[in-house]
Amino acid sequence: MSLKPSPLNALFLAQFISAFVDNMILFIALGIIHRDGYPGYYLPLVQSTFLLSYIVLSPWVGRFADKKAKSQVLMAGNVIKTLGILLLLAKCDPALSYGVVGIGAVIYSPAKYGILPFLARGEDALLRANSSLESYTIVAILTGSVAGGYLSDISIPLSLIACIVLYVISIGVNALIPKDPGNRGIQYRNAITEFANDAIALFRDKQSHFSLLGTGSFWMASAVLRMIIFAWVPLTLGISSRMDISMIIAVTGIGIAIGAVITPYLITVKEYQRTAWYGLGMGLCILAFLWVTTLPIAIIFLLLIGCMGGIFIVPMNACLQHVGHQTIGAGKTIAIQNFVENGFMFLGVLAYTFALKLGISIHTSLATAGIVLLAFVAYLIVLTYKKTDTD
Repeated sequence: MSLKPSPLNALFLAQFISAFVDNMILFIALGIIHRDGYPGYYLPLVQSTFLLSYIVLSPWVGRFADKKAKSQVLMAGNVIKTLGILLLLAKCDPALSYGVVGIGAVIYSPAKYGILPFLARGEDALLRANSSLESYTIVAILTGSVAGGYLSDISIPLSLIACIVLYVISIGVNALIPKDPGNRGIQYRNAITEFANDAIALFRDKQSHFSLLGTGSFWMASAVLRMIIFAWVPLTLGISSRMDISMIIAVTGIGIAIGAVITPYLITVKEYQRTAWYGLGMGLCILAFLWVTTLPIAIIFLLLIGCMGGIFIVPMNACLQHVGHQTIGAGKTIAIQNFVENGFMFLGVLAYTFALKLGISIHTSLATAGIVLLAFVAYLIVLTYKKTDTD
């Protein structure tokens, strides 16, 4: 009996390891910030440099992913992430080092999603593959966060060495994924103009317009909420251990994983508009968090936020990949999705960074995050009814 995993399982395993390490790094960076006496707003700034990599490189990475075999692109992304870890190990500025990790991540992302239509044929198989990939990713986020908090409490250099070893393992697993043919005719010369034209084409399509705004607003709210929780837990619950904070934040990941797993039983790709109602539930749960003052209630609401969010995002990912695969190409579609999502996250985290510098309260920032998400969801619901009226 062969121990070699199937192509999809190899992708899931490689993605799990890679995402596990990606989320260890943020908590290790938090440890470095505390150790070296950086100001309180520096963690959101570090997160911003990571997100900025996605925004700057998006016009080129989608073409790179579609031009080359995507398994090779996955390996290249992890190699660059490893270089970012080496910079942290050499005590370079954490914002710069995490930005290099972001460059690796932005190269990696279009390939991991873009290869799914090649490995999973048909809408239903694609939705199931998306659900599985999202579940592996979320489990990696929560376990990686806990591991990063735990190891950085013990030894920051040891935790960085562990990251390097795991990235090397992920590179080895990437080699087990079959090579798709790619498109050697793709050029980089007019990347920015073509990227803009491709983005306009996706926004003109009703399905991809809905999905891009939906996933963008979800990740913006999630990124800001994550930064807020870092400050909210010590302030409200009196908990300061990085490991304990990471475990509390991981609860949201558990909720998203649950939501991603049950999504195929609740919504099909053709019913993607129904996800807006789960986005509404997520936004209301974020606002309800304003009245939370105890750990058990906080855990319940973080679990609900995650579960609603998981159901909100998975069908939109599958819908966008399906549209993109049939129109501009899977890799270019994911690059545009990354640009939109990380643009939203960058603006949200940047606004939160300025709010911290201006002394605006955590609760005001939390309320703003919930209201902004609800505003986007309301727009999506209006789009749904407009589509229904014209059909």
